[in-house]
Amino acid sequence: MGVEGYRPPVVIDGCQYANWDREVFEQMRAGGVSCVNATIVYWENTRETLTRIAEWKRHFADNADLIVHAKSAADVHQAIADGRTAVTFALQHCSPIEEEIDLVEILHDLGVRYMQLSYNNQSVLATGWMEAEDPGITRFGREVIAEMNRLGMVIDMSHSAERSTLEAIEISTRPIAVTHANPITWRDTKRNKSDAVMKALGESGGMLGFSLYPHHLAGGSDCTLPAFCQMVAETAELMGVDRIGIGSDLVQKQPDSVVDWMRSGKWTKQTNASLTWPAPTSWFAGNHDLPGIAQGLLDTGFAKSDVDKIMGGNWLRFMESAFEPAG
Repeated sequence: MGVEGYRPPVVIDGCQYANWDREVFEQMRAGGVSCVNATIVYWENTRETLTRIAEWKRHFADNADLIVHAKSAADVHQAIADGRTAVTFALQHCSPIEEEIDLVEILHDLGVRYMQLSYNNQSVLATGWMEAEDPGITRFGREVIAEMNRLGMVIDMSHSAERSTLEAIEISTRPIAVTHANPITWRDTKRNKSDAVMKALGESGGMLGFSLYPHHLAGGSDCTLPAFCQMVAETAELMGVDRIGIGSDLVQKQPDSVVDWMRSGKWTKQTNASLTWPAPTSWFAGNHDLPGIAQGLLDTGFAKSDVDKIMGGNWLRFMESAFEPAG
């Protein structure tokens, strides 16, 4: 059973990563989730990414009563009308394009709608947050940003460093997203975002999805729902209530070994086998708990219309323009 509360008409989660199966998809429906932006790649190359997409085609075929692939905002609207959960594809790293710009369009044709320019490390496009130095967007990065702008693929800078993120906002001719992060002033980890980044993101028409991953929360797994909702209220003052949403970074049914994969990938021989998933908060362990967050926002003092925006309306409006090809 999930935490009960107000159920907004549209609920969209800007980031999830699961060992996907029917039980997870049933939880999405139980939580009234309209759309989930699903991570399909961390360090995979092009060929491996095609396998991930093939796996998702099987999920859609086997669970057609619950989920549907969404390549446009119209697809999300149709899923809502049909009582199904739309799933968009996201890459948390640029490894699938393998330094070949034409692969951006190929992946877009296959349904990818979000791509991070870097995941923790320096990439061929931008700098990840764990690097000591941040030289910003590369020459290739500028070309990829232009191509993503042309196609209608969202630039995501959730795991990128400060200068790279600010430059991406400036270089992109279309609003970008930080699909899963929180203010660094609330939880002091470089993985979260500064006021400067959030302000620039809001002023440019971009979107911030609030992360519910314990390592990004003040107090970690002991973070309370009122504290989280107060953080949302303070960020709304900085960015504007129209520029914020949920990007839970929810991980379900993944073994602890996957944490090492996420951190170590293919780039190092070092391992982090001792890493484990953090315990979830008492109020959010899955999609079925999303109504409780909506109720928490109401209890914090948000108007129902603003809760509807934060829980999904803002993401849907963002997608309505972001997924359209450039004119």
